[in-house]
Amino acid sequence: MTSTLTLAEALTAGTVVLDGGMSNQLESAGHDLSDELWSARLLAERPEAITEAHLAYFEAGADVAITSSYQATFEGFAGRGIGRERAAELLALSVELARDAVARARGKGVTRPLWVAASVGPYGAMLADGSEYRGRYGLSVDELERFHRPRLEVLAGARPDVLALETVPDADEAKALLRAVRGLGVPAWLSYSVAGDRTRAGQPLEEAFALAADADEVIAVGVNCCAPQDVDAAVETAARATGKPVVVYPNSGEAWDAEARAWDGRSTFAAEQVRGWRASGARLIGGCCRVGPEAIGSIARTLAGAG
Repeated sequence: MTSTLTLAEALTAGTVVLDGGMSNQLESAGHDLSDELWSARLLAERPEAITEAHLAYFEAGADVAITSSYQATFEGFAGRGIGRERAAELLALSVELARDAVARARGKGVTRPLWVAASVGPYGAMLADGSEYRGRYGLSVDELERFHRPRLEVLAGARPDVLALETVPDADEAKALLRAVRGLGVPAWLSYSVAGDRTRAGQPLEEAFALAADADEVIAVGVNCCAPQDVDAAVETAARATGKPVVVYPNSGEAWDAEARAWDGRSTFAAEQVRGWRASGARLIGGCCRVGPEAIGSIARTLAGAG
């Protein structure tokens, strides 16, 4: 653990600031991520770059670092000739690198509680074809559970503070993930990628969020990797459907072009929006793709100033 205060306790006491996009921070440092493994490739090739990215967010004001394991899977690594044992080492390394960033932040004078969230991306992230924004992979809940459980076991064994079940496009995949985290001994949050008032696969958010209402392992429910304008209603729905603290970390507002593997459009993200999110029940607030340390610093200052 990276703090004597658990993240669940912190969410009960107040608001916690998440970090921003890992990939955009790595790209801004000059790293090429034009690869199906995305930022996970640097776990093997440039692990120190990942620690530096985490540190930049801690120094900006983030309280939680989300690991670079979003696109790290046994299947994805196998496609690059990386065997199962080495893949497990790289998954565990993602947690270790975030912990290293905590230690370095402490050395730089950061004294507030800090936590590490182990990222667990959806099945579609492994496919690297944009299907993480659509869901409906043609797999059963049981098949999705079998895909996720081995990776979750390795990540849980590395003892992060929380498992981030994130960018989930489909309520069926959420069911699989909620099954897969049982008995691991590590709390989790569940966040969907949404479009309007529905999951990316088209299910009503009220029903999708309600799946986690009775899951003791889940300490927060919400949305990420979505447009900022989709957050307001989602926060209210998540709070109403589950009674749990809400997690929100939207994109900058730009749109991902899966074919071109590039972002298009302009940013619509404003730190001032977080006041409304918190008023509606959000307790774990940050940014996702294209939201960098400067924006996270603004979020931290806005929340601190709001009392």
